[in-house]
Amino acid sequence: MTVFAHGLGGSIADTRPLGSGVSGTRVFLSFRGHGASEPLRVGWTYRDLADDLLQVADEYGATRAVGTSLGAGALTRLVADAPGRFERLVFFLPAALDRPRPVEARSRFAAMVSALEDDDPERLAAVVTLEVPEPNASSTAARAYVRQRVAALRAPGIAEALRRLPTLTVLPSADALRAVTAPALVLGCAGDPLHPAGVAQALADALPSAQLHLYPEPGVLWNQRADLRRRISSFLAVR
Repeated sequence: MTVFAHGLGGSIADTRPLGSGVSGTRVFLSFRGHGASEPLRVGWTYRDLADDLLQVADEYGATRAVGTSLGAGALTRLVADAPGRFERLVFFLPAALDRPRPVEARSRFAAMVSALEDDDPERLAAVVTLEVPEPNASSTAARAYVRQRVAALRAPGIAEALRRLPTLTVLPSADALRAVTAPALVLGCAGDPLHPAGVAQALADALPSAQLHLYPEPGVLWNQRADLRRRISSFLAVR
């Protein structure tokens, strides 16, 4: 059984492609304030999100976990608190660990917050479009992605979450991960301001049984989807 955790303003639909080649039962969660879960009314921490993930993992008996971006942070926090909870771990595009986010990431979040506060979906869409590789930006798939993501980001409480996110670290120190013995796969990429390659490297270095793969450019789900699916499914298939 594998549980999948999405990113901020993401959804179950965003994590389904990661599980398409994964054997066994798969369960996809929606974090608080996302999808059909309760709207955000107060701020949250990575430990709160780790609690969401643990609750779903325990309910379904998941032994493997895949976290994307914010979900990777929640998974990191969870295994720091419960090192033996999972048998295998995948972290895709980890965005934060034990240091503040870089200036470019904070600027991107600030632009999203500003557009949300001004109730300007067109400006928000322009910021979200920066997440799509330029060659794909005018495609039908990209336009659908931007529409869906803008709608998700406009959900109640997400603006406050975006405002808080740059100030949060997942852990006080990456040393908290030294007790995690489960094999881990860390997948990052170069050139992504929201998911710096240095964070993926630091996470892999901190996990005792981790392997790291860095893609050469952003937009992995756009231009390396088949390879990404293969890496995740092959890693999780090992007993």
